[in-house]
Amino acid sequence: MLEKLDFIEEKYDDLSRKIGDIEVISDPQLYQKYCKEQSDLEEIVTSYREYKSILKNLQEDKDMVMNEKLEKEMKELAEEEIKQLEEERDKKEQELKVLLIPRDPNDEKNVFIEIRAGAGGDEAALFAGDLFRMYTRYAERHNWKIEMMSSNETGLGGFKEVVFQVKGNAAYSRLKYESGVHRVQRVPETEAGGRIHTSTATVAVLPEAQDVEVEINQNDLRVDVYRSTGHGGQCVNTTDSAVRITHIPTGLVVTCQDEKSQLKNKEKAMKVLKARLFEMKSTKQQSEIAEERKSQVGTGDRSERIRTYNFPQGRVTDHRIGLTIYQLNDFLDGNLDGMIDALTTHDQAEKLKDLGE
Repeated sequence: MLEKLDFIEEKYDDLSRKIGDIEVISDPQLYQKYCKEQSDLEEIVTSYREYKSILKNLQEDKDMVMNEKLEKEMKELAEEEIKQLEEERDKKEQELKVLLIPRDPNDEKNVFIEIRAGAGGDEAALFAGDLFRMYTRYAERHNWKIEMMSSNETGLGGFKEVVFQVKGNAAYSRLKYESGVHRVQRVPETEAGGRIHTSTATVAVLPEAQDVEVEINQNDLRVDVYRSTGHGGQCVNTTDSAVRITHIPTGLVVTCQDEKSQLKNKEKAMKVLKARLFEMKSTKQQSEIAEERKSQVGTGDRSERIRTYNFPQGRVTDHRIGLTIYQLNDFLDGNLDGMIDALTTHDQAEKLKDLGE
């Protein structure tokens, strides 16, 4: 571990020298690149330097205790300080181990969230609507911006499908564990007999793809325009503003009709298509690295049942880490941080195990 940290510190110092070089300063693109690289290393270098300072103070105190000429009271003070410094050292070592875990390159990105009603008919669509509201409330709590991409509403206020973008600082790092099948157990509003039904909805969280990460050949696309359907204002339902894009090589189909402008709908649809293609590319890479997939919280597979929302008992259970929270209403109101923190901690612990093997 210390060898890795020494190398990182040397690289940080080298970047500091480069940033001060007049030739680098005169090249804005290169200057920005080096500043970003240095910024990414700053937290771990600062922590490592604090760690080295603790080790130095610890050794000095141990040397004092070994000094036979030192007064008894001074020795006792040094021994007390040694205990405190040893605790600080152990805590800092754990912190450094976590910081050494390779970062997910997508963590800082905005995300697209796709929610689709699964088994359960109208009740599943209503549950999809509940999940949509849960994530929008969570985004509001973090001052993130929500932008609708496409939706297919039902008459009862639910969604057969809803796709939206979440723009905010490190949105993917917080939401990436939400992909999978979410299950609800409750008495539907449409159930006269009071029987508990089980319904599902599927959530997919896709990091926003940059143009350099996904190349799309325009000849591989079929773009269809058609008249929007559903609720809308004066322009909706009267012009061919809705857009459907088909990526011929993969068969992926993306639609968007939420904007009055055909051009804006096409831009939104292309963003979602790029995110889906990027996810396909990333999933393929991950599946080829078996050991890496072991260290993930679940597989991220959309077919994996990850969580149950049980209304009669007022609880939410995440099956990947076995955590149950008995504050269902608060959770559905967007208070997800406790669950997300637990998932993040579990993921870090699994990755630390892999680093130690």
